[in-house]
Amino acid sequence: MTPRAPLVVLATRIFVPEAAAATFRLQALVQALAERAEVRVLTTNAPSSLRGRVGDRAGAGVTSAGVFVARWPVLRDGTGYVRGYLPYLSFDLPLALRLLTAPHADVVVVEPPPTTGAVTRVALAMRRLVGDPIPYVYYAADVWSDATASMGAPAPVVSAMRWVERFALRGAREVIAVSDGVAERVRALAGADTPVTVVPNGIDTEVFTPDGERHPQAGESPYLVYAGTASEWQGAEIFAEAMPAVLERVPGARLIYVGQGASWPLLERLRDALPNGTIELRPLVPAEEAAAWLRGAAATVVSVRPGLGYDFAYPTKVIAALACGTPVVFAGPGPAAQDLCAHDLGVAVEYAVAPVAQAMVDALLAGPDEGAAAQRVQWVRTHRSLAQTGEAASQVVLPS
Repeated sequence: MTPRAPLVVLATRIFVPEAAAATFRLQALVQALAERAEVRVLTTNAPSSLRGRVGDRAGAGVTSAGVFVARWPVLRDGTGYVRGYLPYLSFDLPLALRLLTAPHADVVVVEPPPTTGAVTRVALAMRRLVGDPIPYVYYAADVWSDATASMGAPAPVVSAMRWVERFALRGAREVIAVSDGVAERVRALAGADTPVTVVPNGIDTEVFTPDGERHPQAGESPYLVYAGTASEWQGAEIFAEAMPAVLERVPGARLIYVGQGASWPLLERLRDALPNGTIELRPLVPAEEAAAWLRGAAATVVSVRPGLGYDFAYPTKVIAALACGTPVVFAGPGPAAQDLCAHDLGVAVEYAVAPVAQAMVDALLAGPDEGAAAQRVQWVRTHRSLAQTGEAASQVVLPS
């Protein structure tokens, strides 16, 4: 009798076709696991703007050999993102029932927020009571309770989030952390004996590549692009705030945001205060379109607002741009800034308008450099290939 293939369940509020760091790493994990297991993804319906790109509009379907995606309606904010207490609950509460009624799995992988991890722990504990033990692995992209505290949330809210996150982490068989900084905070929160494996984020070097055309709507004049989520901790508005100074040096300069996030209303106000066409705000697009925007840009702009608990973050936007051969203008602290400087991949400056504006001007005036572009691409393929990071994460979830 042929032995049954292992079954892995992934519980995540975000998945393809949404273009985000979580999507990239989870898709790579799923692809790596599918080579030796069946994978069932419990996720949400895609945003309405991307709904037609989901293979099965009814909400579920086999996306590739051995991978089944089951989608569920969910509340989204005004930008189409699953963000905020009610949207989280709209995914977490049905998830409990989905986990309780799902076939027996060998392991469950759960993606933040911590409430999703807590719901997963409780649901699997109930299955254990009836003799069906299923372990889970928590994929820690960041530490949510630290971020909640740094953004000035009331003390009771911070305490509640810290308790929920600790509860979710401590119940996990193992935790995957995307950086050494996240791993250190996980151990501090959950206990030094918590098993933590660091697997850095990577990028799909078959999608994000220098080969291909610019986006057909990019136009001919030079532009800078911010591609991805623009939330409080990223502070993406710093680049819009720098545009008046940039225009003085580079008339006709353009800054294009492609994505979504809490900063969108502020970005709209900053856009409206500048000449028409200086700043463009475009909705989230699939990875292939994001790559087309990136490869045509004079540079990609990426930021981490200091002091909000994310100083250790490594935005995947950096890796995506470099994989397309595009230089990066980075504002703020963290390991990404260190890599950009150490390997001559771009420019890292203080999170302040004046140095950011100067770096943006320099990028717009620099012109293409094929040798430098090739160096960036090679660095990503050597150090941050998504295939490598997906395989490493799969070995944590389902050891060979």
